[in-house]
Amino acid sequence: MDRVSVVGNAGSGKSRLAAELAGVLGTRHIELDAVIHQANWNDLEVDEFRRRVGCLVAADSWVIDGNYSTVRDLVWARADTVIWLDLPRLTVMTRVTRRTLGRVVTRRELWNGNRESWRDALSLAPDRSVVAWAWVQHRHYQRMYQAAARDPAWVDLHFVRVRSRRERAKLLSQAAQNSGGGKGGIRTLGRG
Repeated sequence: MDRVSVVGNAGSGKSRLAAELAGVLGTRHIELDAVIHQANWNDLEVDEFRRRVGCLVAADSWVIDGNYSTVRDLVWARADTVIWLDLPRLTVMTRVTRRTLGRVVTRRELWNGNRESWRDALSLAPDRSVVAWAWVQHRHYQRMYQAAARDPAWVDLHFVRVRSRRERAKLLSQAAQNSGGGKGGIRTLGRG
């Protein structure tokens, strides 16, 4: 397991797991949100985003978190493992709401000087509120990653579906035990 893509709904714990896994594997953690979201929430143009991600994934090892379809082909073409955090909707919604409100209250900087606002946090529009986004995208991500795990185009990828804290802990434990053993150390906890 040298190049890992961590995917899942907002609030599922992608960034935290990716950072921990990168530490266990002794490699770089890359947050796609930090690449695309420039100052004042201006996103990179697609071509520039793809160029930057292409440079990042050219490295021998990494753990990348994010669901961006505009670069998924680049990431997965180099990845050997996809870890899909598929937690229950209630868990995800509780986490994303708590996290978002905490960030708004503390004015915590996310990426490139950006901060979440009350207006966006309380919006019902998914393109403005990460909480609304998580609600409407939950089932979409389930369908999409179930299909991807079965897609012959990605037959060379190990898909690891994580549905609970216990499975997450098992994944990290297995990664720690096999971190020196090269590819294929982690087996799928639940496919499709």
